[in-house]
Amino acid sequence: MDMNSANIEEIVRQVLSDMRGGSAAAPAKAPVAGVPATAHVAMLTKLKQFEIKEYPMPAVGDDDILVKVEGCGVCGTDAHEYVRDPFSLIPVALGHEGTGEIVKMGKNVKKDSAGKPLAVGDKVVTCMIFQDDPDITMYDLNKQNVGAADVYGLLPDDDVHLNGWFADYMLIRKGSTVFNVSDLDLDSRILIEPSAVLIHAVERAKTTGILRFNSRVVVQGCGPIGLLCVAVLRTMGIENIVAVDGNPKRLEFAKRLGANATVNFNDFKGGVDELAGGVKAAFGGYLADFAFQCTGSAVAHANIYHFIRNGGGLCELGFFVDGGPASINPHFDLCAKEITLVGSWVYTLRDYATTFDFLKRALAIGLPVKELITHKFPLSQMNEALETNLSQAGLKIAIINE
Repeated sequence: MDMNSANIEEIVRQVLSDMRGGSAAAPAKAPVAGVPATAHVAMLTKLKQFEIKEYPMPAVGDDDILVKVEGCGVCGTDAHEYVRDPFSLIPVALGHEGTGEIVKMGKNVKKDSAGKPLAVGDKVVTCMIFQDDPDITMYDLNKQNVGAADVYGLLPDDDVHLNGWFADYMLIRKGSTVFNVSDLDLDSRILIEPSAVLIHAVERAKTTGILRFNSRVVVQGCGPIGLLCVAVLRTMGIENIVAVDGNPKRLEFAKRLGANATVNFNDFKGGVDELAGGVKAAFGGYLADFAFQCTGSAVAHANIYHFIRNGGGLCELGFFVDGGPASINPHFDLCAKEITLVGSWVYTLRDYATTFDFLKRALAIGLPVKELITHKFPLSQMNEALETNLSQAGLKIAIINE
């Protein structure tokens, strides 16, 4: 019997695991053989132009993890960077909704950020990079949000180059957070990062004390974020959800994800009061108890106050880049109605871990969340993928490596 050192290593690892009582866990897959000498990265080299660059495979340090990328979703942030470079990162390796398989790991890497064992062959996702801010930890939710932390896919280029998930390999370095998600399929793993945004938003909404099982909830904006918002609310048991958008296909999908009524703003030409009347009618003559604003439109933000009852609540999560100022009347829109307003920005590590259970629950009750991924492109067609995203021809666009 021909047994190489990798086979022996895996057998010893499994025997030790069994001795420690770890036999209940599924064994890791056999190591992926033949890591190439070079890696390929879709590098954004100028506005609206990705180029496939080939770089030497970097050394894997004692605290590093080398991942073979399986797929990555295209985010609205990627589209903004592609068109305008608002973060002044070009040249940059984008992609932060990625996942892949561990092919090599440093000797100091034993567990993921939730304490789950890690091994070669496990499927992983990354969250934030906290090496510059150790105060933010898994269960420290109150000191500050994690918006200032670094993220793979939004890092300046360096001599490693494998800094984003739009590549065939990615190097996860010391100080990063990583989660073992081997129990989720590829499409579900690609949806983890955007879903975590909504898990966090709902947790922020719950702090108001207004969002309850019997709340009437309006979700404005039915892009991937708004649609996932509907799904998260539905898995929580909230039954009375109205989705607002101008795209009939997206509104129809919102119903499949749990909205029981929809409002197309294009049907209301008489201004915001008429549109608010449409929302009220969709709730059977009532305004919303709580609202989620999921667009990056300043006009949409200004309008949504009119959809909410006196004493209601609002979570604003749509502005991930500067969308410009919104015009509201602080007296009529906010003070006189005593609206409780919370902002939401990305997620915490705990939200990330909670997201895994949300996805499992959504699938278990039959919500077609994976159908959010409407288009899949190979890495070589990065430019086509971004143009498809910008044209709004689909919902979630993904890069898939065969």
